[in-house]
Amino acid sequence: MAAMEKPEEQYVENGKVINLIIIAFHAMMATFTAAAIQSAYVDIAEDLDVSVQRASYLTSLVIAIIGAAPLFWRPLSNVYGRRPIFLLSLICSAICNVGCGLCHSYATMGFCRALTAFFISPAASIGSAVVSETFFSHERGRYIGIWTAMVTLGVPVAPFIFGFVAMRVGYRWIYWTLAITNLVQLVIYFFVGPETRYIPGQQKKKSSSAVQKYLGFSRIDPTPLTLKDFVQPLFFITRLCVVIPAMAHAMVFLWASVVITIEIPQLYPEKFGFNSQQVGLQNVGPIVGTILGEQIGGFLSDRWMSLRNRNGVTPRPEFRLWVSYLGHLMAICGVVVFLVQTERASDTWNPTPIVGAAIAGAGNQIVTTVMMTYAVDCYRPDAAGIGVFITFFRQTWGFIGPFCYLQTLD
Repeated sequence: MAAMEKPEEQYVENGKVINLIIIAFHAMMATFTAAAIQSAYVDIAEDLDVSVQRASYLTSLVIAIIGAAPLFWRPLSNVYGRRPIFLLSLICSAICNVGCGLCHSYATMGFCRALTAFFISPAASIGSAVVSETFFSHERGRYIGIWTAMVTLGVPVAPFIFGFVAMRVGYRWIYWTLAITNLVQLVIYFFVGPETRYIPGQQKKKSSSAVQKYLGFSRIDPTPLTLKDFVQPLFFITRLCVVIPAMAHAMVFLWASVVITIEIPQLYPEKFGFNSQQVGLQNVGPIVGTILGEQIGGFLSDRWMSLRNRNGVTPRPEFRLWVSYLGHLMAICGVVVFLVQTERASDTWNPTPIVGAAIAGAGNQIVTTVMMTYAVDCYRPDAAGIGVFITFFRQTWGFIGPFCYLQTLD
């Protein structure tokens, strides 16, 4: 009997991983969309007749909205399920990206970018709930790590790719590409992505027909929605085991990710005479660093927890925090190397600042995964709320920070 059940268990496990990959990619598209135009600031500024600094606000605006919008999406996803919200997100994001591509004024492009950010945001915060609902605690670090790594990778991967696009076919194809990607995601998730929200005793039996499976949307949680539901994640400000990790993560994310990826497209064209394609290539450092850092923040942090468990003692969530110290040190070291070496560089490009960016990216990812996993371990029943709160904290700080440090660095 055990031998007969094994293939079925493997099938279920594969299905969970596939669903996680779809959600993680969707989450990546939030930060990916925000950072997509970073390599094209100069082109956008010339086309819309604004300064490069004002063109960069089209990214800052998206960063802020991605932080606040999940407060609206979380209660709806709790009541109606994750799947309808994700499908609506992709449909509306595709439409708004088309709108961005058709805009010919700074104001209208900013408005369309704001709408795109609002609709693409759910998976970047609710993804923590999907992981919590589908995976066991002993593997949570690894799978939350996949989700957080994709969110982090969206920041450097977008300008890395779209630097080529802006250089070869014009920056408006950035928006067309984003719209096409959203539509492809929609088709895949519609046929492959299952609902993960489940409340024992609250769901009625459903038909197993294909029509019901893919088109049968219904209310999952009968509890009436109240205004408190939309602001409830903000109450985590009183929970030290959530707010302290959120603060640590937000500060590291600001300096080790946002500062570097915004400074590169503003400094390198002036300092080295780079075009958009060459600017985009500089993001290879943060990309490599993030991937390497995730091996420590996710897989090795789970192993670290299991080592304590083997001694017959169930480890407290705080035991995972030891791993984060390495991430903090690497982030500090990487940011210092990036800024100092950029300042020292002549008008001839050298790779040392990008090495610093890679070190900072690794540290950022270690801190991100460990802090998010620790907070979810502390309050697993409200994993969605934790994801929303930490995202709100991170994105708000990521929005405010550039207005302060840009003047300091200049």
